[in-house]
Amino acid sequence: MSTPHWTLRALRVVVPLHVVALLFQAVTAGLLLSEPGGRAAHMASAVVLAVVGVLHLAAALLAWRSGGAPVTYVPPAALLMVATVVVSILGMMHVKTLHVPLGVMMFGTGVFQLTRVGYAWGGRRSERGQTYSRSSGSSSPNFGR
Repeated sequence: MSTPHWTLRALRVVVPLHVVALLFQAVTAGLLLSEPGGRAAHMASAVVLAVVGVLHLAAALLAWRSGGAPVTYVPPAALLMVATVVVSILGMMHVKTLHVPLGVMMFGTGVFQLTRVGYAWGGRRSERGQTYSRSSGSSSPNFGR
């Protein structure tokens, strides 16, 4: 297998950052409930989350357009970006009954994307997402045999 395209490497850097930002957002939500300055921390981490979300979407689009990654990395990145905007609006409107579950969904989507991009790190998938056998040394697909 050849060296991954630079855009795929960028995606592999940005996706874990996005998951960490999502996790930090949950931590600051706890601070919001327990500390007087928690609201400011939660709002600041939301801005960081939005910036990292834009970087994630841009990296996924660049990786796909350059041929370095499959198009299937783009929809989760786009979903996370749209969800970030929606959850931010719901949070500003104090609609916690939707804000919190959508935030949990965002974290799950981030972890889903991380496992997909991270699976490619182990060399078990090509940049195109096709699984190959390591033991045979051939380029024929390994269908779980």
